[in-house]
Amino acid sequence: MEIIQLAHDELEALHLCDGEGKTQEEAGVCMGVSRGTVQRLLASARSKVAQALVGQKALAISGNVTGKADEDRLCVRKESLDE
Repeated sequence: MEIIQLAHDELEALHLCDGEGKTQEEAGVCMGVSRGTVQRLLASARSKVAQALVGQKALAISGNVTGKADEDRLCVRKESLDE
């Protein structure tokens, strides 16, 4: 079975935007990257997930997995950014 590799940062962007409903700007703040980077990661992640689903391929997560300290970081909501 073919395996499609989903990078950890792609998974994080997908989770924050599609899983938690954050905007790309909010996800960028959480991840410490620009909105444009989140947009690129999100497009790549969505494409890979779609390829895996449609092509009945395995999906594997690769890259650094965040630790407890990263899980505890505060994600700033858009309202906070506007102040």
